[in-house]
Amino acid sequence: MGKLFYGSSSSPIEIPDRLLAHVKVVMATKLRRGEAFTLSWASETGRESIWIQQSIPLRFVFSTPEPESLDPELLSRLAKAANVAGNLALNITDVVEEQVAPSVVTAPAMRRPVAA
Repeated sequence: MGKLFYGSSSSPIEIPDRLLAHVKVVMATKLRRGEAFTLSWASETGRESIWIQQSIPLRFVFSTPEPESLDPELLSRLAKAANVAGNLALNITDVVEEQVAPSVVTAPAMRRPVAA
């Protein structure tokens, strides 16, 4: 399970790694364009939303060291929802860690220093 830290809060939003990887791309794209929006999800206490804008720090923490494979169709759906409604609504409970289909784009691996 991945974690999204928002602002100065020490309590993360828990999101499955695969979904978090897609959310990260959509959020980074919107913020790079200077577009603010809301991020919403269902929680144990009801529904929660946060305002996402460039001045609020975000930190994405993944439970695995390897980057997740990105599904272009899922990226498109999330981006369209965030653009049309101005709200990126996540359904975390419906996300199942599944095998990635062959038609996915893999995020580039981070370069690690080579030990001398």
